[in-house]
Amino acid sequence: MKIIFLTGIWPPDVGGPATHGPDFAAFLRDRGHSVHVVTMGDEEPTERPVPVEWVTREHPFVVRYPLVAAKGFRLARDADVVYATATYAAAAAASIARPLVAKLVSDPAFERAWRYGLYRGPAEEFEHAPGARLAGLRRLRDLSLGRATRIVVPSRYLAERAIGWGLDPGRLEVLVNPAPPPLAVQPESLGPRTLVFAGRLTPPKALPVLLEALALVPDAELILVGDGEEREQLERRIRDLQLEARVQLVGSRPRDEVLRYLAGARAAVLSSAWENLPHAAVEALAVGTPVVATAVGGVPEVVHDDVNGLLVQPNDAPALAAAISRVLDDRELRDRLARGAKPSVAAIGREPIYTRLEAILAEAAR
Repeated sequence: MKIIFLTGIWPPDVGGPATHGPDFAAFLRDRGHSVHVVTMGDEEPTERPVPVEWVTREHPFVVRYPLVAAKGFRLARDADVVYATATYAAAAAASIARPLVAKLVSDPAFERAWRYGLYRGPAEEFEHAPGARLAGLRRLRDLSLGRATRIVVPSRYLAERAIGWGLDPGRLEVLVNPAPPPLAVQPESLGPRTLVFAGRLTPPKALPVLLEALALVPDAELILVGDGEEREQLERRIRDLQLEARVQLVGSRPRDEVLRYLAGARAAVLSSAWENLPHAAVEALAVGTPVVATAVGGVPEVVHDDVNGLLVQPNDAPALAAAISRVLDDRELRDRLARGAKPSVAAIGREPIYTRLEAILAEAAR
């Protein structure tokens, strides 16, 4: 197949979709397919397992988004199928004469409304929030995804929400984010009370709540692996809480380094206010590290309370602090959760997940 792959982020960007992009492109290349990527970035792409075209984010959104669509349309004219993770409106325009498979990683209307300051309520209530601008964002989302022949979602939670938007259940398939291959990971040498967060430093991750929780746990240390729009705000909050000696921001790191940090941690932590199904949780479990997380979105589909991690309600710093204290102070508990980590993701390895995704692309291309 000749596949045009449109994505909103790509390394050196960080986060789950940025991890997925090069890995799946390399998988398709190794299976004999022709893959061409179109993406956006603050700087030139650092991973090119296949040809990658990019549009700089220095352009305003109203300029760069049409440029992505135009590049995708030009390449898609002689392609078999278009595959999109985010950039759904651009992908819909680019694939006007070709089948489109979309990987739905979030509600794009909700996230855009939050980013623009148009909505601050719960994600689950967004669909019925009043206002012409919110209705317009939802309409654009539905029209864009309505072009897709197939839609892949990584959690049952998001699939149910998408059906609630009016998407055809027959076009949806739940396909979880794959765990890393079962390779021996050399853990980073970290302290016995060190926690690791890996991901984008953005509002959905609710990292100020994590910092407030950390301040309540004596001697606990935290490493934040990743970068994003909230970095400066988080640095100020670290100073305000007098956590400079206990928190490190190490910035973006290659995936193998991220896995080493996760493997060396006492626990991985996710304080998200809303979430789909984070790659970081799957990756932590795959290297044998339990996860302390908020029970939001699809997280409980992979992090099982008292089996491979601990779950708390979102936006509750004292509850998160109590869970962190348990996993730091109770060695028997931590060891039991760690033993449950790898087996819990053993069935969702890279090969079976990507093979199924490849088959979905082939079915759409027929």
